[in-house]
Amino acid sequence: MADMLFGAIWMLGESKLRQMLVPNASVLAAMCFVVILLSPIAVSIYIDSIQCGRYTRVYTCIEALAAVNFIVCTALQLSGAYDYIETLPAGQGMLAVCCVVVITTFIIDIIKHRALGYRPEMIAMIVALVLVLIEAASVYFVVTMSGFFIGTGLIVILFVNIIVTIKRISEIEYKRQKEESDKLRNQTERVSLQMMKTLAATIEAKDDYMRGHSYRVAEYSALIAKQLGWSEHEVENLRNAAYLHDIGKIGVPDTILNKPTRLTDEEFAAIKSHTVMGADILKDITLLDHLVDIARSHHERYDGNGYPDGLVGEEIPLSARIVCVADSYDAMRSRRIYRNALPDEEIRRELLDNCSTQFDPQIARMFVDMLDNGMVVIDEDNPAAQGYRDNEAIESVADKFISEVMKTMSSQEKADSVDYLTGLYMRSRGQQVIAALMQDNDGCLAFIDMDNLKKVNDVHGHKAGDRALKLIGNLLAKETENETFAACRLGGDEFLIFMPYSDRASVESVIKRIFEGFESAREADCEIKEAALSAGLCMTTKGAMFESDYTKADKALYYVKQNCKGSYFFYEQLLADNKENTNLSADLRNVAKLLKESGSYTGALDLNYREFARIYEFVNNVGDRHKHNCYLVMVTMNTLPEQLADIEEIERALDCMEQSIRSKIRKVDVCTRYSSMQYLIILFEPQENQIPNVMERIFMHYYELCDREDFKPQYEYIKMTEAK
Repeated sequence: MADMLFGAIWMLGESKLRQMLVPNASVLAAMCFVVILLSPIAVSIYIDSIQCGRYTRVYTCIEALAAVNFIVCTALQLSGAYDYIETLPAGQGMLAVCCVVVITTFIIDIIKHRALGYRPEMIAMIVALVLVLIEAASVYFVVTMSGFFIGTGLIVILFVNIIVTIKRISEIEYKRQKEESDKLRNQTERVSLQMMKTLAATIEAKDDYMRGHSYRVAEYSALIAKQLGWSEHEVENLRNAAYLHDIGKIGVPDTILNKPTRLTDEEFAAIKSHTVMGADILKDITLLDHLVDIARSHHERYDGNGYPDGLVGEEIPLSARIVCVADSYDAMRSRRIYRNALPDEEIRRELLDNCSTQFDPQIARMFVDMLDNGMVVIDEDNPAAQGYRDNEAIESVADKFISEVMKTMSSQEKADSVDYLTGLYMRSRGQQVIAALMQDNDGCLAFIDMDNLKKVNDVHGHKAGDRALKLIGNLLAKETENETFAACRLGGDEFLIFMPYSDRASVESVIKRIFEGFESAREADCEIKEAALSAGLCMTTKGAMFESDYTKADKALYYVKQNCKGSYFFYEQLLADNKENTNLSADLRNVAKLLKESGSYTGALDLNYREFARIYEFVNNVGDRHKHNCYLVMVTMNTLPEQLADIEEIERALDCMEQSIRSKIRKVDVCTRYSSMQYLIILFEPQENQIPNVMERIFMHYYELCDREDFKPQYEYIKMTEAK
């Protein structure tokens, strides 16, 4: 601005216009010389500002020399010793020195690539300096053109500065708007992040065994990152991202997440999908680094056998490898519905044994060293364990919102988990409750089955059958008024109850009370007289695995169904009497004898059993008349001792066996489902030595259909004429 003012004075003092406006303008003319004397100061200040003070010392020297020159020349003018016109060469020399310095600094900045930020101003200044130098030289030769060149230079500078100023104002406004936008986006993301954290904590709160898991994994991950030398900012980012590593489980049904027995392949696939769902939920959150990587890849294995992408080694993001170790460590040291926490030494061994297979070897070994040195310590009582508190207002709103959502979900879940007919828990929820009680109490698990329900339904209608089911539901509900009892309807006519008694006498008193109550009500209702109860019982110890004892109770019930219906039996008795592996041949003879009674046998479970009995009688009579040799074959699905299967797996295996039998026997042969684990087959006049080949084909086809090896099928056969 000083340059422009000085230039305006110069142009006015030297132009013809001055003579028209101010005929006697000696003072104004003198100001033109003042402009020349002070121009180096204005130029130095302007150039120094656009060069961001890089050459301040040089320009300060020029400004000081120009100021001294101005003071000396002005003093000589006022004393009358010398006029400004006589000292003009000194001012012009100072201006020339200033121009040389300016051009030199421009050249240095161009070489060092610093001139890009002020290129328009630099070009305009060079043009103006050239014109000023021309003007300074022309005063000695061309009087009529005085002020023209310097005026033109000033116009160039003015025009460029206007453009640059507009551009800078635009950039400042854009920057301001961007900062506002970023601030708003960050605030929105913080709200989203806080709500997700609160949601994660609330979901965990529904399961006592998972409460605080996300917080602990986040803290363990932060400890590992610190040990790796990450900065505080990186550690904090990882801590927040790790907190949300399991957010995708919001899309997995609770019945699968909290299932106390082994998962089926389909259920495990649903569990695995939580990584992809989590990454999809978090993909728009840019506030934190590593967020999507951790959610998607924390179940990848170092050997490439993980999911969802099968990444190998260092293909897995480092943040996900860290969380993998932290997540596995917390899972092993935490209690679960199906097991107790693992001992420290076993956890340590698992971490070391799985180096280079499941875990990054460097991280796993380092974490074990941290454990050995007592460095893995977190404050589990910290309020942050209930969710990070980035902003109290945000937290309050988020907590209130999530609380209402979860309250609604919880009430809906409770409604969906109750069987309306019996008033008991449905299977999934009931198994969870019972498994949880087994973790804290000694007791007994009872598998109760209602006999002859199909007969009641067939003869008296389903309303009668429903009354029988409701009756047993009421009896079980009455026993479970105590909070340490629990019962559920497994489906159909099967029920499960847990009794927290460590002595058999107390258990038997409860079972007898249930049986007597059912017997008394049955006698009063003629339509359900045919119904009866059978029960298999297994004594359990505190912390026992639900799936194992469930299978034992089922085996005890199987023994009751085959030998003494309408009663109960303890699995421990089965072992003591060595009755678990009942002689199949004797069992088969008994079945053949009962079939001979053409339907009076009441233990059949298959819907077509009566038709099978009639066919059996027909084939038997034909065999007597024409001397045909027909054979009755019993196929039994035995559970392997080291394998534990739940109901879904049993049903799937039996379906595969049924398909195999129907596809491999002849059209003249007949089969039916006989019990929960058996099939009966009538082979019409085969050669006896071919029966093993037929059964081998059936079993081979079964193994092709069923990719699990939880069951070992066996068979026994007998000539139907021998049943007599």
